[in-house]
Amino acid sequence: MHSFSLSSPPCRNSHHIWLTLTELGRHFGISAVHCGHHLSRAGLRDKDGFPFPQAIDRGYAYRRPEQNANRSVLWNYDRCSGVLREHGLRSVEEQRLVEQWADLLEALHVGSPAILVTPQEMADSDMPHHILTWVNQCLAARGSQLRISKRNHRTGQESVGESREGRTLLAAS
Repeated sequence: MHSFSLSSPPCRNSHHIWLTLTELGRHFGISAVHCGHHLSRAGLRDKDGFPFPQAIDRGYAYRRPEQNANRSVLWNYDRCSGVLREHGLRSVEEQRLVEQWADLLEALHVGSPAILVTPQEMADSDMPHHILTWVNQCLAARGSQLRISKRNHRTGQESVGESREGRTLLAAS
């Protein structure tokens, strides 16, 4: 027997967005089935696909008292997206952002006489630091030799990748 709450899920504000598996999977570019497998591996769903009571108690899931089993369970976006990220997934928006940064940094690496900034400088000044590893993985998957270093902002030292000595500033012609 599965437990469910007769009350409404918490309010739908930015911290409490409740989605079906299809909607949650769509945020990560995966199917509802694939999304469900990840939540099951994380110990949130039983063999029939229903949330365990602990998942409901901890705010990962909400079970509506409806007859349609496929739509009776809602999943908390914030909590479940953390689980999916722990499993190595990125949201579609994050994937797009990583691809855009990889495109930009590769273009800067190729260079142009009108551009006076290196890929490393651009990444240091404007790229969100939390995507650095993903951008480097994307560059590697494309066969690019370019890697962006993680900068220690206190010392200005580079830790991995392109060194200051190995880069060239392109002057306008």
